[in-house]
Amino acid sequence: FAKDMKIPYEGLNEFIRASYKLLDIITFFTGNENEVHAWTIKRNTPVVKAAGKIHSDMEKGFIKAEVTNWEDLSDAGSISKIKEMGTYRVEGRDYLVKDGDVIYIHFYS
Repeated sequence: FAKDMKIPYEGLNEFIRASYKLLDIITFFTGNENEVHAWTIKRNTPVVKAAGKIHSDMEKGFIKAEVTNWEDLSDAGSISKIKEMGTYRVEGRDYLVKDGDVIYIHFYS
C-alpha cells in the first residue's frame, strides 16, 4: 500500500498514527517471556471489556489486572524490575486502558 501510494516509511508511521487518532483507537499489550500480542480497542475502554477482546471468558471471570506502560517496561527490561520500581500496579474492572499499557489479566473460568 505504502509503495503504491508513494508514501515514504516515515510517512507510513505518521499515516498509522493519524488513522488511530481519527478512529479513536489505542493499542495495549499482553504476553509472557515467549510472546507478545498487541490488541486494538477504542479509547476509554474499561479493562474488563479489553479482557473480553482477548476472550469472552476473561471478561466474564475478570478478577483484576496488573498494569504497566510499555515505555516503563522497555526502560526497566523486565516485569520484576518494574515491580521494584513501583510502576506495576493492580487495577479493577473500571480502569480505563491507556495507549501502550501492558496488561496481565487475572480471571476465573
